[in-house]
Amino acid sequence: MARRIDVTGADGVRLAAWEFGDPAKAGPDPGETAVPDAPGVLLLHGLMGRASHWASTARRLSARHRAVALDQRGHGRSEKPPEGAFTRDAYVDDVEAALEQLGLGPAVLVGHAMGALTAWQLAAKRPDLVRGLVICDMRASALGGASQREWAEWFASWPVPFATLADVRKWFGEDDPWVERPNPARGEFYAEVMAESPDGWRPVFDPDQMLRSRETWVYDAHWEELAQVRCPALVVRGLDGELGRAEAQEMVRVLPRGQYAEVADAGHLVHYDQPEAWLAAIEPFLDSLDGE
Repeated sequence: MARRIDVTGADGVRLAAWEFGDPAKAGPDPGETAVPDAPGVLLLHGLMGRASHWASTARRLSARHRAVALDQRGHGRSEKPPEGAFTRDAYVDDVEAALEQLGLGPAVLVGHAMGALTAWQLAAKRPDLVRGLVICDMRASALGGASQREWAEWFASWPVPFATLADVRKWFGEDDPWVERPNPARGEFYAEVMAESPDGWRPVFDPDQMLRSRETWVYDAHWEELAQVRCPALVVRGLDGELGRAEAQEMVRVLPRGQYAEVADAGHLVHYDQPEAWLAAIEPFLDSLDGE
């Protein structure tokens, strides 16, 4: 089960956090837990994602940790202010505020894609709040303007509204031109970020806000911030993901306390494509942190 805890992010944006596990373990108030010494883990989804994408991971981790997943600004059930800031600073400040309000720090941050970048930027800024990092399939190099244009064209190609969730699953799992081969897990991933409207199924996020979020990192490299991370950090890539092996291993080299893990038969959505292999990759790392 998961219980919702609202927190306030930067510039007053309301954020929805979800604590997973047996409700008997959780106290009635935000930040209160019946296992006070349980180490905190905060899970951060990628662009377009939502906290529920971490459900299986969070439930598994909740046996030994206080596992919380955050709907970041513009995503899931968190606020999507039309004129709100979608800068790197805003995302990082939101996570900083969430950790402090939830009483999770120093916590392990588990981030996928954009969430991983936010995690290591916060670890560089506030080492007192972060005791470990899991960086899942996020590049430190600049992606460039061509990448941003491709994403804008991709959003424009979506056949929205979708008539049914089955149509969502089929398009993202099979028909999307970005899909090289059928991928049911990808279809399920996108089905989770759709909501029913009077004319069909549409994303719960605003694609323009997603592009605004993305343009704040694609033009820059992020090696310097990576080098400033002092806590142990695990870089995880799917064998067929967006983060290449050479770049992942260079990230491990740049990180002062970096480690590397690779998940076979997984693409960019590592934790969705191969959930058991994903957990097998991260759990020994988390166990090593708990023993420190």
